[in-house]
This record gives sequence, structure tokens and C-alpha cells, in this order.
Amino acid sequence: MKAVILAGGYGTRLSEETHLKPKPMVEIGGKPILWHIMKIYSHYGINEFVICCGYKAELIQEYVQKLDEPWTITPVDTGINTMTGGRLKLVKKYVENETFCFTYGDTLNNVKIDELVNFHFDKKVLATVTACKPPEKYGLLKIENEKVIDFQEKPHIEGEWVNGGFFVLNPQVFDYIKSDSTVWEKEPMEKLTKDGHLSAYKHRGFYQPMDTISDKNYLEKLWQNNQASWKVW
Repeated sequence: MKAVILAGGYGTRLSEETHLKPKPMVEIGGKPILWHIMKIYSHYGINEFVICCGYKAELIQEYVQKLDEPWTITPVDTGINTMTGGRLKLVKKYVENETFCFTYGDTLNNVKIDELVNFHFDKKVLATVTACKPPEKYGLLKIENEKVIDFQEKPHIEGEWVNGGFFVLNPQVFDYIKSDSTVWEKEPMEKLTKDGHLSAYKHRGFYQPMDTISDKNYLEKLWQNNQASWKVW
């Protein structure tokens, strides 16, 4: 099984760091957050990665070429302004006709990937999203009987399950993506929900995106204090 990682955005809310490097290359404990994400997957036996690059793609490409890890990494330049769904569709040929993992290049989580994958196959759907309850709210998921029945991107509602990334996807999801301008979190996820093909794996453990410098500093503090609960390796 492969893991596809989105690593193409500008990271404008982390401009203190991202004016020099792409967001997934911002370091926690001396290692890019991208490395931390791959280490999580690798712990569960997933060692093949497709990285959807964009902004400062060459820096990611240079980094993975020098990386001394037992991984197969394919960095793909998916363009500067391509949206999240568009980036995913542009790596379709690298995924081939297999179920695969998919996540964001700026988010750490201690979800048990093996249990997530088993849950996905058990539900017999095209897509599974890891649902979390973080302090800040992102894409809102309404869940009944472990199925997503409604999805809204970034609503102003407190105390609900949200899109925490860490997806498991069947290759048929590519049919839900129309073009480079398609935002994965909008039409594709909404249509998958309508079709009854988006399940939700509820994760009550650690979840933290790195959107701002305060997020970055928080993650660094956890790492330095040996409280990095995403460090499962």
C-alpha cells in the first residue's frame, strides 16, 4: 500500500518559515514535518510514498533524494496553483489500481494506521476519513452509524467531529475529481458523502495541524519535552 501526501501549498499562515521553504519542510525536532508523517506510516509497514509537490517543489525533491530511510519516495511536481483534488488526480498513475492512504503534509496524528485501513475495508466504501475533535475547527463531519451523512468545509460550529486528514481511498475516487481546480474537501467529499461512500474513523487521540508559528512552536515543545505522542516509531 502507498501513501500519498499533499505538499504543494504556500503555507501563507506560517510565512515566518515558508518564505524560505515549503510548509512540509518546516522542522520539528530538527526534522521536516514531512519526515515525521512518513515515519508514522512506515511504523505500520507503509514505505512507499507519493508526494504531491508545488510551492518550492525542488527543495522537497532534493531532500528526499538524500534521505537515508528504507523508503521508496516519488516526488511529483503537481504545479504551483493546483488545488488539493487536482493534485491528487495528477498522481493517479503512480497509485495505479490500488487502495491507498492519503493525507496532508502539515498534520501530525497518532491514529493507528493499521486499524484505520482495516476499518476502511470493513465498511466497503470508496473513502474513509479520520474524524477528530481538535481545538480548532476545520471541515465539519456529521456522522451516523460510522458513515458521513454531511460534510461542510470550515463551518463556524463548535464541538463537532472534523476532517483530520489521514484518509484511506479506493482508486475509484479519482472519478470524483474533475480538474486541477477541484478542491478535494469540497465537491469530491460532498459527492462521496451524498453517495454513501465516505465513512468516518473516529480518532480521539492526538491530532495537531501545523498552520501557524504558534502551532509549530507547540509541536516543537512537545518534541523537546518527550511528549510527542505522534512518535510511534
